[in-house]
Amino acid sequence: MHRRSAKKHARADNTKRIRNRHRKATIRTVMKQTETALAEGNVETAQELCRTITSLLDRAASKGVIKKGTANRQKSRLIRKLHALTAEAA
Repeated sequence: MHRRSAKKHARADNTKRIRNRHRKATIRTVMKQTETALAEGNVETAQELCRTITSLLDRAASKGVIKKGTANRQKSRLIRKLHALTAEAA
């Protein structure tokens, strides 16, 4: 015998869980694409994907999907790899 408010929270929690799973999956996919572009030495694609992943990580951190420090750490690591690649190419 659940109360009505508990049922509402359960529905909302399920909706949030699905939305958060989608956001995390998108982040993982774009992260892998960025890592691949960096490994192949494709500077232009890597730069574009870095902008995309930065935006996704910031949005996910602001919504509470991932922690702010985690987003910052992942961005920092990617940017460091991108800078190393661009310095190597120049």
